[in-house]
Amino acid sequence: MYSLELIYSVIFFVFGAVWGSFANVIIYRLPKDESIVKPGSHCYSCKAPVKWYDNIPIFSWFILRGRCRHCSAKFSMRYPLVEFIMAALFALAYYYVGFSWTLLEYLIFIFGLVVCTFIDFDHMILPDEFTLSGIVIGLIGAALNPQRDFLDSLFGVLMGGGFLWGMAYVYYLLTKNEGMGGGDIKLLAWIGALLGWKAIPFVIMSSAIIGSVVGLVMARKQKAGLKTVIPFGPYLALGAIFYIFGGETIALWYLELFLPTV
Repeated sequence: MYSLELIYSVIFFVFGAVWGSFANVIIYRLPKDESIVKPGSHCYSCKAPVKWYDNIPIFSWFILRGRCRHCSAKFSMRYPLVEFIMAALFALAYYYVGFSWTLLEYLIFIFGLVVCTFIDFDHMILPDEFTLSGIVIGLIGAALNPQRDFLDSLFGVLMGGGFLWGMAYVYYLLTKNEGMGGGDIKLLAWIGALLGWKAIPFVIMSSAIIGSVVGLVMARKQKAGLKTVIPFGPYLALGAIFYIFGGETIALWYLELFLPTV
């Protein structure tokens, strides 16, 4: 029993690493409006194609010591990092959920969150190709998946997107500056579409705590004070990941303190 679960966990780890390699392509090319299909993987310095044996997720970077085989240009540590994160999250998703329609939805969700997180870190944007399509996929999944409830998903979209939109609007009225990007609003609506409205308070609180700590550290490091700008999307994504892997129990316990019938 346990050996079989271990085998499946390894399979999902490998599966996740492969999708992590594809995620690296999207993270780099999508913000530049480049094709994510053509050309194939290549060195961005000498343009030499990367052979299949130099494109094995995680391992190839270490085998090549992070350099191109042809011109010795450095490859970012980001590549194996993204592949490992995706692999670990895919394996964890299987461990927590097992074979089910929900697992399929979580794998799609995790892939999108990882891609959006690194794009937001790099460019301070959350692509509509993921957030808006994620909302639609989340709602369709709730309608088809017997393990989920469509109204719960719909309320999650309204509560998630509506909460951040309200905060952004109030902030704008008070300061005449935009404090929350539209991408963050759509991302939280996407999270609500998949995880339901009960996840929203937990995701908001956990992401706010983590984001505040990181923001204070960055402000101190950059000496920019309250003018320090950080992307909030990665912390919303991290809050959603925490919810999937254990946070749901905490969130439901907290809600029951105020809404005993939840």
